[in-house]
Amino acid sequence: MNKSPYIRWFEDISIDDIPDVGGKAASLGEMYRSLAPKGIPVPNGFAITAAAYRAVLDSAGAWDPLRKLLESSGNGGLAQRQLAREARDIVFESGLPGELERAIVSAYVELCEQYGPELRIAVRSSATAEDLPDASFAGQHDSFLNIGDKGGLLEACRRCFASLFTERAISYRERNGFDHFKVSLAIVVMKMVRADHASSGVMFTLDTDSGFRDVVFINSAFGLGENIVQGTVDPDEFYVHKPTFEQGYRCVLRRQLGAKQQTLVCDQDLNSQELHNIETPEPQRGLFSISDEEVLTLAEYAIRTEQHYSERRGTPCPMDIEWAKDGDDGQLYLLQARPETVASRKPRNQLKRYRLSQKPAETALVARGRAIGTGIATGKLRRIDDVGQLADFGDGEVLFAESTSPDWGPAMRRAAALVTERGGRTCHAAIVAREFGIPAVVGIGEDGRALADGETATLSCAEGDVGLVYAGSIPFEVITTELDNLPRPKTRMMINLGSPDQAFRLSALPCDGVGLARMEFIVNEYIKVHPMALAHPERVTDVEEKRRIEALVDGYENGGAFFIEKLSEGIGTIGAAFYPRPVIVRTSDFKTNEYARLIGGSPFESHEENPMLGFRGASRYAHEAYADGFALECAALKRARETMGLDNIKVMIPFCRRIPEGEQVLQAMAKHGLTRGENGLEVYVMCEIPNNVVQIDAFSKLFDGISIGSNDLTQLVLGVDRDSDIVAFDFDERDPGVLEMLRLAIEGAQRNGIPAGICGEAPSNYPEVAEYLVHLGIDSISLSPDALLRTITRVAAIEHNAGRRGEGRDD
Repeated sequence: MNKSPYIRWFEDISIDDIPDVGGKAASLGEMYRSLAPKGIPVPNGFAITAAAYRAVLDSAGAWDPLRKLLESSGNGGLAQRQLAREARDIVFESGLPGELERAIVSAYVELCEQYGPELRIAVRSSATAEDLPDASFAGQHDSFLNIGDKGGLLEACRRCFASLFTERAISYRERNGFDHFKVSLAIVVMKMVRADHASSGVMFTLDTDSGFRDVVFINSAFGLGENIVQGTVDPDEFYVHKPTFEQGYRCVLRRQLGAKQQTLVCDQDLNSQELHNIETPEPQRGLFSISDEEVLTLAEYAIRTEQHYSERRGTPCPMDIEWAKDGDDGQLYLLQARPETVASRKPRNQLKRYRLSQKPAETALVARGRAIGTGIATGKLRRIDDVGQLADFGDGEVLFAESTSPDWGPAMRRAAALVTERGGRTCHAAIVAREFGIPAVVGIGEDGRALADGETATLSCAEGDVGLVYAGSIPFEVITTELDNLPRPKTRMMINLGSPDQAFRLSALPCDGVGLARMEFIVNEYIKVHPMALAHPERVTDVEEKRRIEALVDGYENGGAFFIEKLSEGIGTIGAAFYPRPVIVRTSDFKTNEYARLIGGSPFESHEENPMLGFRGASRYAHEAYADGFALECAALKRARETMGLDNIKVMIPFCRRIPEGEQVLQAMAKHGLTRGENGLEVYVMCEIPNNVVQIDAFSKLFDGISIGSNDLTQLVLGVDRDSDIVAFDFDERDPGVLEMLRLAIEGAQRNGIPAGICGEAPSNYPEVAEYLVHLGIDSISLSPDALLRTITRVAAIEHNAGRRGEGRDD
């Protein structure tokens, strides 16, 4: 094997060799030596050392010209773009000393002997300060793919050395305090994985927006991976839950199909290094670019990689990993692994909440896409179509483009926010937005037509995964809370949650779990179709609705499979975010008029004059008009609990009027594989009907706990339609009759040894109700996330004054 001082093979390199071979090569060596023996495929290759770069400049006498050139920039000399071009010319024209050229060619021949004469190689820059925990130079220097001969290799090496002085690299070093002449450049030469015949992507061992560490987040698209990084395509997205995966559960937690508009492929001519973007065929765009089995294999690789680097560093080390599938041998390979340096540094003990100070008019919403970060920003939209326009980009403007490029870094740093028509949550624009701490909305697609250059816009990423762009300036506020300073009451404080999009971010709240996860939100937002229309599509007669249903379920075995997967992933995301804290999922509680508004809903719902008191909640579940829909709900819950392994999920039955009705629901659940008590399953009931309180002893024997729905209970105790504006003045949860019902419910639960909670709005709206509940000894209070923090402080004070706090929590 080649013994040149300028060549080091992966098997001889470790992470400790960054000063010699740079961060990228050191990581590849570490991976090849430590992960490949554990069954994680890593392509072989070699590094051309930083000493080779210095030898290039030494032999050509290029140091002094470079120093003089770079010094001129600080004295009002050349513009940075021209300076960078001239610096690259100096390095490129220095050539390669004969000894170095012979060593490179010799190593290349050895690599061809291992992989065969048809080998294509990747030549990648590896800066000596790259991929350190304190700074990542990823994307700052050039790399080259699809090289099939020694001439192309030598040319690529010269261009890699020269790329130490790209405009973006110079700007990055100056911004981060790196001396230009204390950073050298090494080169990685490795087998190129033929992802152009398959797929590739990036993955992180945390959620890149919230910093939530219990998931692996995977992006994937057809072809070579540069399209994902550059934001040229909207990739497929997948999440895998690490704690349950480690327990042996093999299930994708959540997935989202990306448009994958283009596929980056190589020129088939072995004498060409050209890469081509071709339009992905429409049928292929409708397919996921990797299978569930491959997602789980990648998750395994990611978890093992994180464990290895964490052990090496002696501290938890979330990772940013590049991967590719080889279309020739079908294997999944890791191409790079570096410490993640943005989301992992977000303080989880500090909560910064952005919210619009006023509700925008419906007409103000002009675009929506993927939210990057959780912030809000306002600025003038500036459309950028090429790098030449960046000179006119002003501080505090909103950069709007089809996609962004690493060359745009200096201008993006001045932006208030970013908007792109294409790209997913790991594209270049998203990465830069996170690093600079600015909000971005990416992948808005055709909504971009509604955005006008020069107009003021407000971007909101505060509503979860969906980022919203509004026309005009909309006032907003920022609230920062130090979570370490909050008291922890004896009463369990939980949150009400409907949207899975916000689950990872809200999991950082100092709460004891989710007291109410609303299933109907997931059905309405992610499924959109009436469950019975999916179970019985033949009964849908409207042509347009049939077409919409067929489009939604395309690629699934049937409508039922679509419903089960989508609902279980929504429930599972909430369950995973708070795992192992309890998550109480309420089965669907649409009213007939709400069900009818779902796609395909009208044939299955009759008109009711007062749907608030009609065919809703438990009465539907065993009824022939909805039994098949409830079977799908049960299947989704069973999948989340047993296939995903999220046994922290409890089930709650709403609006259960009578004991026989409760018995029928439990029997139906057992028929569908959800038997109370089996596999730790607990089933709660909403206590929201006076009969639930009057017969609390009987309901306590059927169910494992109660959660008081104060909204419906107040409505039924006072005889007030809570949706009516005319009698709204009579709807008061502080009425003595309502308070008495609360007392009877809580004392009845205590008498029967089951937990009693409340998930209505009363304790967050009225301090006196919260105080009353605490004095009664309620077990838990579940609130909207916005109300949680102020109510925690209030409840802790009440407990302290009442002497209930005692020795601390029974956690």
